[in-house]
Amino acid sequence: MATHDSQRSPLLSGVLLLTLPFLMSCQSLYYGSMEKVGVHKRDIMVSRVEKARDAQGEAQEQFQSALEQFSTLIDYDGGNLQNVYEDLNDEYEDCVGAAGDVSSRIDAVEDVASALFDEWEKEIGEYGSARLKADSQKKLSDTKKRYGVMLKSLRSAEATMDPVLTSLKDNVLYLKHNLNAQAIGALRGEFGDIRRDIDRLVIEMNQAIKESDSFIATLR
Repeated sequence: MATHDSQRSPLLSGVLLLTLPFLMSCQSLYYGSMEKVGVHKRDIMVSRVEKARDAQGEAQEQFQSALEQFSTLIDYDGGNLQNVYEDLNDEYEDCVGAAGDVSSRIDAVEDVASALFDEWEKEIGEYGSARLKADSQKKLSDTKKRYGVMLKSLRSAEATMDPVLTSLKDNVLYLKHNLNAQAIGALRGEFGDIRRDIDRLVIEMNQAIKESDSFIATLR
C-alpha cells in the first residue's frame, strides 16, 4: 500500500527528483500517442476512474473475505492451527495487494486529471470568442469542483484501509508466534475492532464508488 513518509532518506529523495522528469516525459508521450489514435485525456480519465472504482469494489470484497476468515479463527474449536494461520495470512497478503491496487489506481487518476486540466486551461486561452471562452472556463471550474469531491472521497476511503491492515498484520503475527488455544482467546478481543473498521471501510468505499459514478456521468 502507498505510504506518505515525510522522513525519506536523502538518497531516496534524490532518486525521486531524478526520475520524476523522466516519468512525466513518459506520461506526456503516452498521452500524445493515445491522442494520435483518437483516445483523448478525457477518455483516459473516464477509464481510470472506472478502474479505481472497480478496484475499491474488489478491495471491499477482499477485506470482507479476511473478516470471514478471522471469524473462522475466533470460532476455532480444535484442529490444525498452522493451517488456520496460513489461511489468515493468505487473506492478509491479499488485502495488502488489494490496497496497493486501490492506491495505484487513484494515483493514476490524479496523473491524468492534472494533464487534462492543464491542457484545458491552456486551450481556453486560444479562444477568439469571449462567450465561448467564458463558457469553457465555467465548465472547467465545475469539472474541477466535481473532481475534487470525488478525489477527496477516494482518498478518504483509501485511508480506511490502513488501520485494518495494521490490525490484521498484528493478529497474523500474534497467531504465528503463538500457535495454541490460548492465542485464540487473546485474539477474540480484537475481532470487534476489526469488524468495526471493516464496516467503516465498506461505507467509505461505497461513498467513493458513488462519487466516481457521478463524476463519470458528467464526463460522458
